[in-house]
Amino acid sequence: MLKFIIKTHRKDTIYTKPHLFLLNKGMNSGKPQKEPFTNSFVIIFENESDFDTINLTAYALWKTKFWHQFLKGSVIPFLSLQDIRKEFSMKVNREIKDHEEHVKSVQALKLLEQSEKRFHENLNLINDMRRVILHRYCNR
Repeated sequence: MLKFIIKTHRKDTIYTKPHLFLLNKGMNSGKPQKEPFTNSFVIIFENESDFDTINLTAYALWKTKFWHQFLKGSVIPFLSLQDIRKEFSMKVNREIKDHEEHVKSVQALKLLEQSEKRFHENLNLINDMRRVILHRYCNR
């Protein structure tokens, strides 16, 4: 069983254990990040292996807009700590039960991330070459 604590992040708090921040206001609510947001929850883990498992779950929930159904507020939508604790724990426990499928998904996502990084590097190289060619053309 994975052990983690979810609580509201307080500015200038230093966490010694592995942790992950989740944005709690706006239409990007639930977005995970290693650096703190102004308005965020923090998930604190017992060890680094728990971090890897839960980070993927948090990313998947945010990317699929899972948290949109729990947004409250009319002007600036936000997530409540109670909803995050309840739903996030249920999703993480479900991932633990399907551990083999979870491992395969992690590997596939890492490969996609590497491919995306190479693709962006190639795009940057193409843009650099375009600039060089245009610069040479204009300076004749």
